[in-house]
Amino acid sequence: MRLVQSFLLAATSIALAAVPRHGQSAAATQLDTPGHVEVNGRSTPFLIRHLPVSSFPQLPAAVQRVLNQRGCVIPQTYEAHAPENVISASLERRGSVDWAVLCSARGTVSLLVFWADSAAEPTVLASAPETERLEAHGADGVLGFDWGIDAASPEQVHEAQAGMKNRPPLLDHDALADSRIDQTTVYHYFSANAWTVVPTQD
Repeated sequence: MRLVQSFLLAATSIALAAVPRHGQSAAATQLDTPGHVEVNGRSTPFLIRHLPVSSFPQLPAAVQRVLNQRGCVIPQTYEAHAPENVISASLERRGSVDWAVLCSARGTVSLLVFWADSAAEPTVLASAPETERLEAHGADGVLGFDWGIDAASPEQVHEAQAGMKNRPPLLDHDALADSRIDQTTVYHYFSANAWTVVPTQD
């Protein structure tokens, strides 16, 4: 009887250990990056949450393969309530199905763009150490990741230009919104085989 009780207690302990805490999967928890950075001369804690590439099954297999070869995990903003920072949009031309991804690898985050021909190497639009993309939030003082990307339709970009005296015409296809929470948004636009930043003020 004592042996049976010991076995049941061990089994219960294993089961409880396997239950994710705070709604996170065990895999996501393992990919979290805690640490400290100096802010105004003080050591300040941070926590960056990541998701594996496999959390985005909508990505084409060729894109997933490149991301995995690069050792990418996908950083999540501190406001995230669902997987984010992987988008599909018509970035190359009207009607194209292209992908943009924030890839974190070895402490650096890169904004990668894959054309519909996803076998090609991605374009790197921006890159920065993860610890340069942190922001204070909440009462506990822990810093969180604040870099997010979204698809921006021509109408959305045009709305962002509403305050301009010389408002540009509507774009032909989607732009890529590159944002920092509670700060600025930059719109990257591809045209004539080159990337430019769309003006949103005179």
